[in-house]
Amino acid sequence: MPGKQARTRAIEEQSQAPDFWKDPEAAQRLLKELRELKEQIALFEGLQRSLEEQAGLYDLARAEGEETLLPEIGAAVESLEREVGRLELETVLSGKHDRGNAILSINPGAGGTESQDWAEMLLRMYLRWAEARAFRTDILELQPGEEAGIKGVTVTVAGPNAYGYLRAETGVHRLVRISPFDASRRRHTSFASVYVYPELEEDIQVVVEERDLRIETFRSTGAGGQHVNVTDSAVRITHLPTGIVVSCQNERSQHKNKAMAMKVLRARLYERARQEQEQELERLGGEKKEIAWGSQIRSYVLAPYQLVKDHRTGVETGNVEAVLDGRIDPFIEAYLFRGQQKPEATTKK
Repeated sequence: MPGKQARTRAIEEQSQAPDFWKDPEAAQRLLKELRELKEQIALFEGLQRSLEEQAGLYDLARAEGEETLLPEIGAAVESLEREVGRLELETVLSGKHDRGNAILSINPGAGGTESQDWAEMLLRMYLRWAEARAFRTDILELQPGEEAGIKGVTVTVAGPNAYGYLRAETGVHRLVRISPFDASRRRHTSFASVYVYPELEEDIQVVVEERDLRIETFRSTGAGGQHVNVTDSAVRITHLPTGIVVSCQNERSQHKNKAMAMKVLRARLYERARQEQEQELERLGGEKKEIAWGSQIRSYVLAPYQLVKDHRTGVETGNVEAVLDGRIDPFIEAYLFRGQQKPEATTKK
């Protein structure tokens, strides 16, 4: 907290400079950071006061023999401990985009229907997680599987710290189960990749030249009543220099679909540039890391036993059903508290 207080004082001094508003966008970013810092400091100071009050009540109850008050004080202390946990997490979520919204992309690996069904199970898991937090989700594009599941999906997740939490989920997720699609009831292993990008704020500049884009329209294949397959409202944008393709078909308006597709493209280009910069720094530092397709960050085993294990942190649980219902916070928090800034897969299987 002393570091946050020092940073607050530094921004306040900077804001008093005569040329502070010379760059309005930079000034707005600093003032936003200042507001967030003050909120965190106020929360910490309030927590300190509450702890002091409970300590005083405890001493008073013991001194006056008011043992009946101790359970109430104990409940208050437990509540404060939860607040401490939230404050610690707030401190961890200090990345540049952690407090913003997220764009979540899920794609099945090799294996056809098996992997496509697994990708849909992961989509349900994240939607349930977001619902429990009262986060807003919008499916921008969903490609149904031929028999079951999905061939791919892109979702926006809007809520406080959405990207900060979900960035812990980037990587390959592995499922082991008795296949419901195999008449012989054999055990199958499926993979799906999860990628999470920050939804960039308008003040983040990502230059996209019009000449570098191929923009196509097509008829929506998703839900939409009579409007579906009547007009070419869906939009597909290809960024020619990188080969990145994004689509959006959740809006009835072609204009809105194009705007959302451009937002996703900007986010992916920004993330690509960030990763390339990190890879160059690692190369210069003599450190080389690879994330192979089969190197999962987390395994979900439904048979012959039930276990979900995160290979980065060692956190595991036998309550697979709860995890697939969206209770993934223990995995997310353990990863974040490790202090890593990007997910790192392991070749452990």
